[in-house]
Amino acid sequence: MAHARTGDHSDPVTEPTYRIRALHTDRTITVYQAYAPAIGLAAARDGRFPAEWKRDRMTWIKPSFLWMMHRCGWGGKEGQETVLAVEITRDGFEWALRRACLSHYERGLHTDRATWQRLLRRAPARVQWDPERDLRLQPLAHRSLQLGLTGEAAQRYADEWIVSIADVTPLARAVHAHVRDGEPDLARQLLPRERPYPVSGDALAHLHR
Repeated sequence: MAHARTGDHSDPVTEPTYRIRALHTDRTITVYQAYAPAIGLAAARDGRFPAEWKRDRMTWIKPSFLWMMHRCGWGGKEGQETVLAVEITRDGFEWALRRACLSHYERGLHTDRATWQRLLRRAPARVQWDPERDLRLQPLAHRSLQLGLTGEAAQRYADEWIVSIADVTPLARAVHAHVRDGEPDLARQLLPRERPYPVSGDALAHLHR
């Protein structure tokens, strides 16, 4: 996986509110998670999650590197000290998207709250859209997708979709150091090259208004 590549987010003036942006190839997409070292280092070493990883819990994957930095505090938060770049198949990612339910009730998108609750209970994946972040982890006007996997989706993620797992904690620290030192251009040059992910609008129609 190429992580230290020049890249930046799209012009916020023209950036649509809801769009998936990610480092991706013709067949894979890279998502980010952060774990305690006991899980994260083992996963990066073996290319799969260790037995301690809980398959029966919701696991959230994030295509946005900077949103992951916001969530884990550049790898400084307790229990999130190891930042992983998990390369998974696009087939798997899109399987989850097609079966996902929005994590909150949205009037005009869902028939009613009871219908949404039934969909949410049955769905093996859920989506929430949170403000994308800039280099200083301040919120931007457009949104970043978070994909939560549970049940069948979490098992497929762990057992079928993973192509590779890399420890990108050093990258997180390097970017953060440049930000702290007032060197945004150097920080930006290290960011993964996240481009619009080519999923049809129809595939996301059930996930936002």
